Amino acid sequence: MALYAISDLHLALTTDKPMDIFGDKWLNHDEKIKNNWIKKVTEEDTVLIAGDISWSMSAEDSIGDLDWIDALPGKKIISKGNHDYWWGSISKLNRMYKNTKFLQNNFYTYGEYAICGSRGWICPGVDRFTEKDKKIYDREVIRIKLSLDSAKKAGYTKLIVMIHYPPTNDKYEDSAFTEIFKEYNVEKVIYGHLHGPSLSHVLTGERDGTEYIMTSCDYINFDPIDITPGV
Repeated sequence: MALYAISDLHLALTTDKPMDIFGDKWLNHDEKIKNNWIKKVTEEDTVLIAGDISWSMSAEDSIGDLDWIDALPGKKIISKGNHDYWWGSISKLNRMYKNTKFLQNNFYTYGEYAICGSRGWICPGVDRFTEKDKKIYDREVIRIKLSLDSAKKAGYTKLIVMIHYPPTNDKYEDSAFTEIFKEYNVEKVIYGHLHGPSLSHVLTGERDGTEYIMTSCDYINFDPIDITPGV
């Protein structure tokens, strides 16, 4: 019963959005993901997918991409990314599939662990951080706390967080997100969002007792990584 992570699938199975315009490594990237996934993930495993799932602009158009994910082995837990404009009612999304669930102000379980999280946002200290960004950032801080508090209230003390945006700015300064993870003794944080030249600003490894794991597809070579606790 392994735990895997990946993010930024950027699927466009029903829309015209070829990802190879961002480089040859993205050519047929959906087939790379599928082949790597099937080689290692079993039906008993769980896969965390931290945002930017589909380029679709509407819930109706996203069905093909979500069906494609649901057909892959294992239980899937999906959180929202900045490009997931198709994301609608969380209750409606969670009625769609048995083995694919969506994370928003709630939590799911993996053994003794609670899987929590939210989309996140850009952190203060980056260029052009506006008042609008501050409002979204503050709202995402609340959402992550809601998710963690719901898990703690249910009695969970072992916590893993999914967040789409990096939890710090490009100078790796502390943020409200990193302070929350420290306060709640979060064991692991997975995140994505970064691509191309931005991959030179990746936070990985342990910081204040929390392990940070970068999971963007092009960073992990389109291959879900094993983040099973204790392995």
